[in-house]
Amino acid sequence: MTTVKSEFLKIMQERGFLHQCTNLEGLDQLLATEKVTAYCGVDPTGESLHVGHMIPYLMMRWFQKCGHNPIVLVGGVTGMIGDPKGDGESRQLLSEDDINRNVASISKFFRKIIDPLTLVNNADWLRNLNYIDFLRDYGTHFSINRMLAMESVKQRLERESSLTFLEFNYMILQGYDYLELYRKKGCRLQMAGADQWGNIIQGVELARRIDHAELFGLTAPLLTTASGKKMGKTEGGAVWLNADKCSPYDYYQYWRNTEDSDVGRFLRLFTELSIPEIKKLEALQGSEINEAKKILAFETTKMCHGEKAAAEAAETARQTFEEGAAAKGLPTVAIPRAKLAEGIPVFILFKDAGLASSGSEARRLIAQGGAQINDEKVANDKVVVNLDHLTADKTIKLSAGKKKHALVVMAD
Repeated sequence: MTTVKSEFLKIMQERGFLHQCTNLEGLDQLLATEKVTAYCGVDPTGESLHVGHMIPYLMMRWFQKCGHNPIVLVGGVTGMIGDPKGDGESRQLLSEDDINRNVASISKFFRKIIDPLTLVNNADWLRNLNYIDFLRDYGTHFSINRMLAMESVKQRLERESSLTFLEFNYMILQGYDYLELYRKKGCRLQMAGADQWGNIIQGVELARRIDHAELFGLTAPLLTTASGKKMGKTEGGAVWLNADKCSPYDYYQYWRNTEDSDVGRFLRLFTELSIPEIKKLEALQGSEINEAKKILAFETTKMCHGEKAAAEAAETARQTFEEGAAAKGLPTVAIPRAKLAEGIPVFILFKDAGLASSGSEARRLIAQGGAQINDEKVANDKVVVNLDHLTADKTIKLSAGKKKHALVVMAD
């Protein structure tokens, strides 16, 4: 491993963020001697990011803590086009209203991670470009050969999947974004996940050819769990960062259920605990590793949702798993009294409570013996849940296995 001297790159190395760099020695020298401006981009294609998106913004958080200047770029224009995906599907085209609504929503997360936050929108310089002038001034600096060699493009061509000219323009516009931020903000570094390496190179090369400037690119590895699952994805769907899409309790439980062999790696990446403390936690063996998982879950939830929400989630989990109580902090589903009086098929209730993604998945859960009502095993999928299932506190506790729970509350 290359020895670095700048504080930021030392942190990136020891915590596992560092994957690729255009010129590590040159960037290290720059960071050690100057206050540097860097940016990380995001296309606002949804109302929330998920856990798998977090790493570049945690890098920016450390970047700021080391005395540098981070910028988050939202793609008001590039988000309307979409980065070509290798799976053969074009991204859904969004309206300007959709983009603006998504920008407002995801910005809440950025403000929790980076404070103070500098937010810019590439619509400010891309929307009014003259197409012919842009092609004449910049088109000659982009190599079709290099663009065709990009992994996402290669995958689409190998599968003979359609790749539109609109999508092909994405990498040109992202390269131009970097040049604009260099000119307007003095930005010298772009950070992203490893899948953006090719797009970063486009901007680095464009600035070198036109402005004779050396810009830098730094990427983090794309993360999977020890079992090979993509970060931020579960059987129930994505683990969203917005509380209205994934409750602090569910978020806490995602991290609490981390595989043993991932605990140390995730403590380094997703928390700000010291390295000596992390080494002590990851050295725990057997059932003691669960204490490390609780700390991981608390620290990650605190960063995303605040200390109060993290403490409440931890207490709900403690009551549910250690006392066997139907803790009030569990995710809830409100059912009208009249509907509960009529009775609801158990597999439908499990789906409505978010413990299964579909009725058929709920039926499988029941058939495998993993479904419980008020801690009693559900006999079969013919069971009808009604008022008789209400406990003394007028709730019904649903459980899918040992780790997923929800409360049914009766609404008037």
